[in-house]
Amino acid sequence: MKINLISTLSLIMLSFIFSNDSIGGVPCESAGNPYTTLYIYGGKDGDVYLGKLNGGEYDSESIWNEYGKYGSKYNSESIWNEYGKYGSEYSQYSPFNEYASHPPVLKDKNGKFYGYLTINQYKSKRANFDMIDIIMDNYDKIRDDRDDWYDIIF
Repeated sequence: MKINLISTLSLIMLSFIFSNDSIGGVPCESAGNPYTTLYIYGGKDGDVYLGKLNGGEYDSESIWNEYGKYGSKYNSESIWNEYGKYGSEYSQYSPFNEYASHPPVLKDKNGKFYGYLTINQYKSKRANFDMIDIIMDNYDKIRDDRDDWYDIIF
């Protein structure tokens, strides 16, 4: 009886682990890519492209590519530019300003809304993925070392 209970619990746990519909908290597609690529859009109307949230570290559009447009901490359209419109702690368009009135949004390739990319945990419709919490809790460190943080998160 004890062995059957342990076996049953083990099977339930394994089925949960392998049927989970997310990787690192990012929703997965049911077929094709192992995860849904999420695109970041900023600005008042959410129409300024700011890169891929979960793109690879060598993807030219990824926020994790230090040498790419959206991963550079010097580019004006990078969330990692602490002096820029989309990365400053004081900008209404930055994910790192807890009072931002227009933080970036996350969408998939079909335009499906996945939530706001914001440090404000009380913002209605804030993206709710493990990855978002890690980024928001460590963004100041990630700015200076995206390579190591990419390995930690992914």
